[in-house]
Amino acid sequence: MRYCYLVLMLMLCMPMLSWGQSSEPIITQQQDSLQLQPVDTVLNQSRVQQMKTRFKQRVDDRLNEPYDTTRNSGYWWRALKHGKVNFKDSTMGYPKFVMFCYKTYVWGDRAFNSYDSAYVQSTGKNWKLILKNDNWADSYIGRPFQDVKMIMNSNLVSNIGLSLSFMAVSVGYSVNVSNLLHGSKQSNKVDFSFTCARFTADAYFWENSNQTNVIFTDQTHDRYKFKQSGMTRKAMGVTAYYFFNNRRYAQAAAYCFSKYQKRNAGSWLAGVSLQHFDVKFDEEQLPEQSREALIKYGSQGYLTRVLYNDYCVLFGYGHNWVLGRKWLINTTITPYLGYRYNHFHDDGNMSSAVSLNIRVRTAAVYNHKNYFVGFQGFADHHRYKSKNSRLVNSTLDFTALVGIRF
Repeated sequence: MRYCYLVLMLMLCMPMLSWGQSSEPIITQQQDSLQLQPVDTVLNQSRVQQMKTRFKQRVDDRLNEPYDTTRNSGYWWRALKHGKVNFKDSTMGYPKFVMFCYKTYVWGDRAFNSYDSAYVQSTGKNWKLILKNDNWADSYIGRPFQDVKMIMNSNLVSNIGLSLSFMAVSVGYSVNVSNLLHGSKQSNKVDFSFTCARFTADAYFWENSNQTNVIFTDQTHDRYKFKQSGMTRKAMGVTAYYFFNNRRYAQAAAYCFSKYQKRNAGSWLAGVSLQHFDVKFDEEQLPEQSREALIKYGSQGYLTRVLYNDYCVLFGYGHNWVLGRKWLINTTITPYLGYRYNHFHDDGNMSSAVSLNIRVRTAAVYNHKNYFVGFQGFADHHRYKSKNSRLVNSTLDFTALVGIRF
């Protein structure tokens, strides 16, 4: 009987013992997990979190501190400093100019930046910072003068640059890596763009003095091949076009990263383009054999300069393909038709000709929360023709980029 009482007491105490033991491993596991992390990492995380908390607390204290709420002409400014802005409140006392700017913004946003929510969604962020690697080359193929064929291809240029965007406006700059390493001036690009739902406009300037590979072939099939270092190419232009299916198609989703395209959509587009192109060719830096060839065919001076201005209208089509929830692919093709003013040699002569150009753009974008990775391709072809020469110059470009929205 005495043993029975002992067994009964142990059975009553076992749950209490097991409860006490089950709680200890939880504490031990937490301590072990903390010990596995480096001490410096824990401290750094703690400090960062403390800084964020203090900063947020200061902002909240500043916004919530009492202020004069008298509804007079200065109330709107006091309310603005405390985050209490409400443009729909007629008693805020806004100046007429401020209200005009606000109403203009609301009208413009509704008229020019309105989408079908079933096809396009806003990212919810106004700012974007982009790091990009721009790789490009330009080429010239044709007959610079009678009976002679020419092929000129520049070496591949690798630029690195940044682009900053706020809402619809974007500004970017990139420079050749060798410029940064050696201090030389071989290549640089500047670009500006404004993109909304109904239209887009972009302006650019690029300059390339990189080495060019040149091949001349005459009627007798004599071939002259050399590398040209004294050649400078500059181009600048402005292009703007309107999207006809602007409610469902978002060009900004592929090239500005300010929208999400939710469903496949495309749009016809039309616009205008103004471009200036200038190539300076220094014959004095040619090899002696090549200079003799130019004199032989009576063509010395024809390559001193290629300079023209294009004034064109453009038509085309762009399409967005949505793959899953995060990938987007775009292709945009725009032929150009217009007038070209050609400047010859260095004597100031000028003539006009029909301008036939085409531009092709492609893009692939991967979105992940506020981050994105993109790949963009660009091909621009211009046909140059005058009385004694015929030339097609092209610019090919491939860009890889990574960015963040905030």
